[in-house]
Amino acid sequence: MKKLLALSTALSAVALSASADVTVMSWGGSYATSQIEAYIKPYTAQTGVKVTMVDADNPATPVKAMVEANNVTVDVADVEYADAIRLCDEGMLETIDPAILPAAPDGTPATEDFLPGALTDCAVSTIVFSTVYAYDTTKFPEGPTTMADFFDLEKFPGKRAMRKGAKANLEMALMADGVPAAEVYSVLETPEGVDRAFSVLDKIKKDTIWWEAGAQPPQLLADGEVAMTTAYNGRIFAAAVSEGKPFQTVWDGQVFEYDLFVIPKGAPNLEEAKKFLAFATDTQRLADQAKWISYGPARKSSASLVGLYSDGKTEMAPHMPTNPDNMKNALPSSYEFWVDRDAELNERFNAWLAAN
Repeated sequence: MKKLLALSTALSAVALSASADVTVMSWGGSYATSQIEAYIKPYTAQTGVKVTMVDADNPATPVKAMVEANNVTVDVADVEYADAIRLCDEGMLETIDPAILPAAPDGTPATEDFLPGALTDCAVSTIVFSTVYAYDTTKFPEGPTTMADFFDLEKFPGKRAMRKGAKANLEMALMADGVPAAEVYSVLETPEGVDRAFSVLDKIKKDTIWWEAGAQPPQLLADGEVAMTTAYNGRIFAAAVSEGKPFQTVWDGQVFEYDLFVIPKGAPNLEEAKKFLAFATDTQRLADQAKWISYGPARKSSASLVGLYSDGKTEMAPHMPTNPDNMKNALPSSYEFWVDRDAELNERFNAWLAAN
């Protein structure tokens, strides 16, 4: 009986130990590296809890599939804002009480320290990222400077690459066509505005490669397959600064938004997931992530702690989407717009893509 009891206790300990591990799903590439360095390694060092990172082209898609199948294998996922709102509305995510989030170093509550809109019922923002476009300076020494230039194949010949989807592409097309950033969504809310955006995309459709994973755009540029590409700003920064690629970011017409951590409904290690999420979104950790990639932290108190890149010499501030010089013609992505219209506009986008 004693042996049975001992065996049972040992097995319970193993089960408890195994259940304490955390699995985080993110976007891969240099972005995942920044999270591993800033969040995961320090968390494991401090707690002894093993954190595993898994990659997805867009984590919202597998999260929805897992919850619907009642087979959730990840504890925390990194998603875009409109997806966080939609998944929460559909009951796919755990609610997150902001009381679990640490205050700023000066005692300011998390609810006041995060940037406006950065906390939602089911999600906690980590970064401000931007969809921009970039080009190879060896192909265009003088360089394009405006969003209109991206769509101008005569002035700047060569293949383009864009994300395979409606979001950001439609907004950029309208800005290229002269719509001021402040009016983009009011124009896109009309059938005529959507037609106008697609007619701009028509100009470059036959010369465009469509990417799906964030690591693809810098690779397409590096391989010489395209002369310009839309991309997440941090991926271009990483390729240019870490790898010395001759890439230049064009900030005109950037579309910026939050990325957020969520906990899928039915996460296997819910309590440990909450602890990890609270740790990863504290002031220091969000500032630390900016040492590894050029995304702005979602907490006000983190801003003053952002300094040099991990190379010890590159000032990060000029490479942030939120730098004043980069915000002169910038568009905040409207999650309200995309929560309501994502399915409809992507259906149209896919039909447009399939048509000759």
